[in-house]
Amino acid sequence: MNAVLVSKENNVAKFTMAFTAEEFDAALDKAYKAQRGKIEVPGFRKGKAPRSVIEKRYGEGIFFEDAIDNCLADGYPAALDQLGLEPVDRPDLQFGEEKLEKGKGFEVTVTVTVAPEIVVKDYKGVKAEVTKHELKEEDVEGELKAMQQRNARLVVVDRPAENGDTVVLDYEGWCEDKQFEGGTAENQTLVLGSGSFIPGFEDQLVGCKAGDAKDVEVTFPEEYHAEELAGKPAVFKCKVHEVKAQELPELDDEFAKDVSEFDTLEEVKNDIREKLEKTLQDAKEYEGKDKVLQKVYDANPIELPQAMIDSEAANMLNEFGYQLQSQGLNLDQYCKYLNKTQQQMIDEFKPDAEKRVKSRLIVEAVAKQEGVEVTQEDIDKELAAMAAQYGMAQSQIKSIFGEENMDYLKKDIMSRKAIDLMYEAAEITEVEEKPAEEAKDEE
Repeated sequence: MNAVLVSKENNVAKFTMAFTAEEFDAALDKAYKAQRGKIEVPGFRKGKAPRSVIEKRYGEGIFFEDAIDNCLADGYPAALDQLGLEPVDRPDLQFGEEKLEKGKGFEVTVTVTVAPEIVVKDYKGVKAEVTKHELKEEDVEGELKAMQQRNARLVVVDRPAENGDTVVLDYEGWCEDKQFEGGTAENQTLVLGSGSFIPGFEDQLVGCKAGDAKDVEVTFPEEYHAEELAGKPAVFKCKVHEVKAQELPELDDEFAKDVSEFDTLEEVKNDIREKLEKTLQDAKEYEGKDKVLQKVYDANPIELPQAMIDSEAANMLNEFGYQLQSQGLNLDQYCKYLNKTQQQMIDEFKPDAEKRVKSRLIVEAVAKQEGVEVTQEDIDKELAAMAAQYGMAQSQIKSIFGEENMDYLKKDIMSRKAIDLMYEAAEITEVEEKPAEEAKDEE
């Protein structure tokens, strides 16, 4: 197959693919072998009739369509690779007027929308500001107290319940003098002040002791999921069995030994300090890279084919659908709840889809201009990080990932290296964090 570029302008490429007689005959033979088991010819067992006999009985062109598909299946990707084209939509194929025959080659003219080729400017020496964050000792103490809270134990107390306490109770829900479905529970555990129940419910249990009975009067929210209860007043007949309070462990060296690999509380504090410093540094770097990329984005306007925006918006909808599935929902339910169609949601995604595609093209172009390469060491390092994250062997991660996804991994690594390159070449200035009101006024 020989591919020749005819034209390329306004993100539309036109090229020809010429297949030789030998290539077409090989494709015909492949089509015959794939189809012969489905064709019956008198005098022959199924699948045993020669190609010439089948063609004589059913016509010379019986395998032409499949043969063309075979040629295109191999030829089209090879032509794209040969011509350095990145299609973003389905191609339009036009066959020549010359009659297709055995023993002859054929030519196809392809017209396809392709990704724009861009040359990125002003991506080095970008000036950007990031918010200055300094670690304070109260941040360390706050994290230490959080560890203390996580290791607290609940103990039964003989006093009225307070916010933050845990109560164990039975309740029956009544609405319009009838018990309603799903409004009854026994030995239910509830943390007062957690906001787990209907607004107003938990507040009315503050002050109750073990053995107390309490009628809790509430009104269901207007947007409550059960339509028959939405906006209606209700009474929950409650019986409190226990009141429990958190008992915090002492912050001392024994605590350090119990909750960490360290022997002293001071060592725990130092470890917390190091981790918080790393978190602040990572946040600064993340903000810096985001600001730098935004500056480069603004300096390099790109005209995108609509097909690229449409495709990315559809991908974003699919990603959103997967997120919903992880929450036990599906896209159809979500659309019904919002009274929207999936196409309306795709249209809403398009502005973000356009920015996502443009950003990706800019990063890929910078990688190309800078000759960024992904080494086997880069790939192994990435797989090792994934293995550590999921607690698996690197060989398992590689097997699960599969060769078919390795190109995506390489592209991801290359993009990150290109962004690192722009960030490292940028002039980053740390500025004091603005007061909330001032930041809001700027928005």
